[in-house]
Amino acid sequence: MWNRIVAAVATAVAFMLPQAAAAELKRIEDKSEFVRLVEGKTLSRPLVRLNVTSDGKISGRGATWDVTGSWDWKNGFFCRDLNWGGDDLGYNCQAVLANGSEMRFIADQGAGQAADFRLR
Repeated sequence: MWNRIVAAVATAVAFMLPQAAAAELKRIEDKSEFVRLVEGKTLSRPLVRLNVTSDGKISGRGATWDVTGSWDWKNGFFCRDLNWGGDDLGYNCQAVLANGSEMRFIADQGAGQAADFRLR
């Protein structure tokens, strides 16, 4: 049980801490541009691997637990509903920035915590 708590805290921190981007990130406001960037790629960061598909599904792993969910594009924002290891992370609309090889998601329509991912 203790190992799961430690891993959960470490993963939560990894989701919240931004990583430095190699090149300037540009705001993505169009769903088709977002899909073009993520289609066939994996969003990765330490301990996290996610796939976001054009049909509105999210799947992958965060630490040792499955991540599942759905997403839509609303008013220029990526809006997702996630479940991580059986825990409901809830619905949140996020600003998206990208440079082709990296993508940043900023919670609460760009006013919250940021998480950076590599596109692989």
